[in-house]
Amino acid sequence: MELPKRFKSLTVFFILATAATFLSGCEKNATEPGTMTDDEYIQTVISSGYDNDYSNEDNLMKQEYEDLNDGGPYFDNEGGMNLSPIDSLYKWGRRITGVNRNFNVTSEGDSLKKVVVTTTLSGNYIILGYVNGALDTVVKPYIEVLKRNVWFKRINNTPYPARNWRLYRVSGLDGETTQPQTGSTLVQITKLEIYLNNAASPQYTFNGPDFSTIYFTTKFFGGSGIPQIDRNEQVKIKIFTTSQLAPVDYVAFHWAKNSFGFHRIPFALESETGSGPYYRVFTKTFNIYGNHRLGVFNAYFSASTRESLYDDDISKFASDMVGIPFKVIK
Repeated sequence: MELPKRFKSLTVFFILATAATFLSGCEKNATEPGTMTDDEYIQTVISSGYDNDYSNEDNLMKQEYEDLNDGGPYFDNEGGMNLSPIDSLYKWGRRITGVNRNFNVTSEGDSLKKVVVTTTLSGNYIILGYVNGALDTVVKPYIEVLKRNVWFKRINNTPYPARNWRLYRVSGLDGETTQPQTGSTLVQITKLEIYLNNAASPQYTFNGPDFSTIYFTTKFFGGSGIPQIDRNEQVKIKIFTTSQLAPVDYVAFHWAKNSFGFHRIPFALESETGSGPYYRVFTKTFNIYGNHRLGVFNAYFSASTRESLYDDDISKFASDMVGIPFKVIK
């Protein structure tokens, strides 16, 4: 039996109205009061970012451990394969198998929240090298702990956390291996200088050894924001280290994995003083790739003892790590 035309129209209207009510209810549930606390929302921003704006500094922290997972050994991006047949490093890299992230949130009054973000990575350094002319593989299990401090500031006072808080300040990242050896007890990065386009003086200077105490105020709150280094700019980086061992350490710049640009570049030793501890300066000059992705990134610098990569003893691996945020917007 065919329904009357007017009844069919009312039925369709009722179905559409019910669907709209259901969908609006689902959308409301995602942001309605009580579904997420302020602290939970802040942790979500740190882990997943704020929005899709490539230049938004709130998106910086979500990619930390992804950037550092090499997936296995690979070659340095300069110099190609090391074909020397006797006692030489061939290729190496991390394979991360476990990630644990801890958020320690404390409030300062009603308008500021500080978050100490501690990320613990576990996995294996996989090292390929020649020993007496034969290619050998060594797998060194490791644990590495990274720390970064983050501040959020209240911008509103509503029942909706997403409308209330924005990233205010973010620190550099400071990390080191804790197993099999504690990185900073054998080698430690103490200062970084960044020179742009052949300048005689550094554009940026960062003093350690704890780089998580260096803060960048976001542009949203009128600060200068994180350092900006754009496509095709020439960059010279000086890394200052203190080492307890006589063999020269292996210092490298680690680039986030993508289709273009670098993954890892070793630095050259520029100078050395002292006789234990040893005070060393390493340098590297390169150009930012012309098709570098736009956005916010972390530049990672590591200093590892030579025996970490040239000795097959799995109990010998010590590395210090520094992460400096930067953005490419043009």
